[in-house]
Amino acid sequence: MNLSKNTFRKIPKKFTPYVFAFFMAGIMAFLMCMVIVAANSGIQTGYLWRVVHAYALAMPIAFFCVLIVRPVVMHLVARLVESH
Repeated sequence: MNLSKNTFRKIPKKFTPYVFAFFMAGIMAFLMCMVIVAANSGIQTGYLWRVVHAYALAMPIAFFCVLIVRPVVMHLVARLVESH
């Protein structure tokens, strides 16, 4: 039996912007929810539940925001960074 190192199927390259948006939105929304919940109600009993509740609302919104903002950011970066 010959098993390769990558035993899972990769997502096609054409979906890169969506995969990027998913991970960027997911990580940033979670971190922001943790900070905002802590700032508003403190780190006490029920903190993680409040973070998860906030994340359930924030993640889809963040995903669509990243999809909309990504082209603008890519354009700004291209204008500011040398292409060599």
